[in-house]
Amino acid sequence: MQLRCCSPTLSHRHFHLGNPAALDHLRSISLSSHSPGIFFKSSNMREEPFARLRVTRSDSTSNPVELDILLSPRVNSVKPSKTVAITDQATALVQAGVPVIRLAAGEPDFDTPSVIAEAGINAIHEGHTRYTPNAGTLELRSAICHKLKEENGISYSPDQILVSNGAKQSILQAVLAVCSPGDEVVIPAPYWVSYPEMARLADATPVIVPTHISQNFLLDPKHLESKLNEQSRLLILCSPSNPTGSVYPKELLQEIAAIVARHPRLLVLSDEIYEHIIYAPAKHTSFASLPGMWERTLTVNGFSKAFAMTGWRLGYLAGPKHFVAACGKIQSQSTSGASSISQKAGVAALGMGKAGGEVVATMVKAFRERRDFLIQSFSELKGVKISDPQGAFYLFLDFSSYYGSKAEGFGVIDGSESLSRYLLEKAQVALVPGDAFGDDNCIRISYAESLPILRNAMDNIKNAIDQLKLPVSI
Repeated sequence: MQLRCCSPTLSHRHFHLGNPAALDHLRSISLSSHSPGIFFKSSNMREEPFARLRVTRSDSTSNPVELDILLSPRVNSVKPSKTVAITDQATALVQAGVPVIRLAAGEPDFDTPSVIAEAGINAIHEGHTRYTPNAGTLELRSAICHKLKEENGISYSPDQILVSNGAKQSILQAVLAVCSPGDEVVIPAPYWVSYPEMARLADATPVIVPTHISQNFLLDPKHLESKLNEQSRLLILCSPSNPTGSVYPKELLQEIAAIVARHPRLLVLSDEIYEHIIYAPAKHTSFASLPGMWERTLTVNGFSKAFAMTGWRLGYLAGPKHFVAACGKIQSQSTSGASSISQKAGVAALGMGKAGGEVVATMVKAFRERRDFLIQSFSELKGVKISDPQGAFYLFLDFSSYYGSKAEGFGVIDGSESLSRYLLEKAQVALVPGDAFGDDNCIRISYAESLPILRNAMDNIKNAIDQLKLPVSI
């Protein structure tokens, strides 16, 4: 049997920067799968796009059979990740020969440190290639407990740790485990793109609390308190932040903790995946280390960012045993345990010294140099507002002064989406529009690339911005 989609396939000959239709073509989705003999045709795709398909066998003259292809309302409520979509789009352009500079993905350009890579290779040679316990090996969970005690000041036992296939899985399982239909998940904006969608997957309601660039995108405790009620179940905090690079000072976290303590149902998910990528004098504080917050907090961390291990897919959750056990139950019925090889590599990563030792410190130094270069460069552009990122490897820049401007051969820049498309087409730089993160005034730039590449990108961006005809003087 054969499944066919009528969408046209992509052709490399369409991709050149002078052809806007090629970019529109790439933005469309083309899906196909193959097995012999079945052809799907919509009975009424315009009025009923996701209801049923007419199925006809190629080897039969029988009447067509209508197949219901309606999707779950839960799935239909979820938006696809824009960062993933743009990264894939930029990769397709590069493969088609267009020299796009990819500054969309949050992926370090460094290789995994050799001691970690060697541990993975040795794991294969030594036969550590079988299933591990669902929660992770005792060796790795014990190492994580030691790390959290020594570096974060929070104490856990191995049965309060769940190792997963990346921090992203850990977050989703935590949301699914603690939220019920009708519960509210409180999310400061700008936010990582997946937080609201994960809330929707749990049939919970995302409640967005805006922050402002003038306050470095840090949550105002009074604004937070005004959003809380009996349905508030989970507050998600990310420090250092994706997408803003903001770091919550301990004093502000203490104010937030005092508010959390007044709401018996409210838990906190503390996403600390960027904790080691932080620039002095900023310091990282784990929310669970604050008085009275250990019982309330689900701490998520992993290995992808600081240790340049994105492809190893390894993260973890730490928290009270009954919450972690519930997450483990979900994991046992979905992916089961993480890769045995990756877990051996994770043990080696945690053995490199506090905060990853000198190897990670060298990477963080490079990130800081790149951040400083970009801040200086964008400060030379009129009308661009810049916050003070103290961690991670992102800039979240306010370009709203340029909205309403016109670009020859492109049209009007009316928001972050069109600005990002303009910069992709005219500057050959892939960025992420801020509307994906809940703030349409901004665009996100990842500086997880080398300085020479960033310099080239800045030259292209400045040239493209100079071509805009501004609606008013700025």
